[in-house]
Amino acid sequence: MKRNTVIATLGALALLWLISVATYVVSETEQALIIRLGAPIGMVNTPGLNFKLPLVDSVILYDSRELLLEPPLEQVILGDQKRIEVQTYARYRITDPLQFYQSLRTPDQANAQIGQLVSSSLRKELGQVNLPALLSPQRTVIVARIQAEVLAKAKSLGVEVSEVRFRKADLPLETSQAIYERMKSERQREAKELRAQGAEWAQQIQSKADKEKSAILADAQRTAKISRGQGDAQANQIMAEAFGKDPQFYRLYRSLQTYRQALAEAGPVLFLAPETEFLRDLKTGPGSGARK
Repeated sequence: MKRNTVIATLGALALLWLISVATYVVSETEQALIIRLGAPIGMVNTPGLNFKLPLVDSVILYDSRELLLEPPLEQVILGDQKRIEVQTYARYRITDPLQFYQSLRTPDQANAQIGQLVSSSLRKELGQVNLPALLSPQRTVIVARIQAEVLAKAKSLGVEVSEVRFRKADLPLETSQAIYERMKSERQREAKELRAQGAEWAQQIQSKADKEKSAILADAQRTAKISRGQGDAQANQIMAEAFGKDPQFYRLYRSLQTYRQALAEAGPVLFLAPETEFLRDLKTGPGSGARK
């Protein structure tokens, strides 16, 4: 009884082993290449359970989805001899597993080969353009040329490259710093020139303003002297007419003006004798002059 049980167990294990080595599963995201004794004999693109010859056939599964390739950062010399650091990325799909197996075998080899194609096309195209072209709409044309060249060369490898793009395209740090310093020096030079030009303009404007000021002041002073002379003449004429009409009143008016200036708080201190002529109107009144 035990012997039969062992035989049945061994038979079940052998059957399971036979099933495992005689079948394989292809998922919806995979495609299979059948290798018989080292030679490819067919491809399976339909997902599901499939059979193979045990110990004779081997199955290589390749991803049927779009794969991403990210080559490392590299320095490229442009057509104007400037260096830039470029990092690209590419997307590709295995379209012919048989051709892919014959030319590349593994995805790692595919990444290495496609990376070399991208690097070669990148250096070839960027070596013909100047830095300003990468900062203009022409950049789209350059990337399209790189992608077209990589696509054409990759077809013989059993893959289809759907996209090649720049992830990063910058000047090296030392180059960026040198350009920044050069731009800084250029701006400082321009600022000095503008300041010197501004100082020259300011001096010209100041000189013109001083000249106009002197002319305006001279004209104003001349006009003021003329007006003052005319006013003095009119005042003298009025005073003369007033003196001619009432000499006594004119003399009294002049005496009062003298008293106002001499006897003001801010005026000097005067020591006078009582009989002095200066005090006559204060002592005798305004009518004293008429009696003389």
